[in-house]
Amino acid sequence: MTRFTLSSPDIPSGGSVPPQFEFDGFGCAGQNQSPVLQWSGAPVGTQSFALTVYDPDAPTGSGWWHWLVVDLPAGTTTLAAHAGAQGGANLPAPARQIRNDYGAYAWGGMCPPPGDAPHRYIFTVHALSVPRLDIPDDASAALAGFMINAHTLEKATFTATYARPAA
Repeated sequence: MTRFTLSSPDIPSGGSVPPQFEFDGFGCAGQNQSPVLQWSGAPVGTQSFALTVYDPDAPTGSGWWHWLVVDLPAGTTTLAAHAGAQGGANLPAPARQIRNDYGAYAWGGMCPPPGDAPHRYIFTVHALSVPRLDIPDDASAALAGFMINAHTLEKATFTATYARPAA
């Protein structure tokens, strides 16, 4: 049996997120570009993929969604650097980005409060049992997450951390 895995040559699993992936705004000054992501070993029956990046440590009471991509074609195994650009032009059709917690339909880089303990960033690719999620383009991250989980055959994940020094 092949194991479903997700990795990035840019971000080591269990390591620290490099500063270029930091958000550009809210007091952060990174390049706000999404990393290369690659996966393999999707289960039989996969009809599409969804990708999420989530910070459970954000001081919001509900975490922080940095990136949500749905409707990635079943043959997709890699997202190139900066695939999360606003507008989705760097994603394979018919993939679409769901609004993140910055309010953008794009990658939103790391930007934990200065001096916080390192935040965990959970990168997850979901193998889905449907070719397209039945959600509107303006769906909330919570609705997208619900529908992603409702149709997940299997998921692969890795976690990395990021912190900013105290101001």
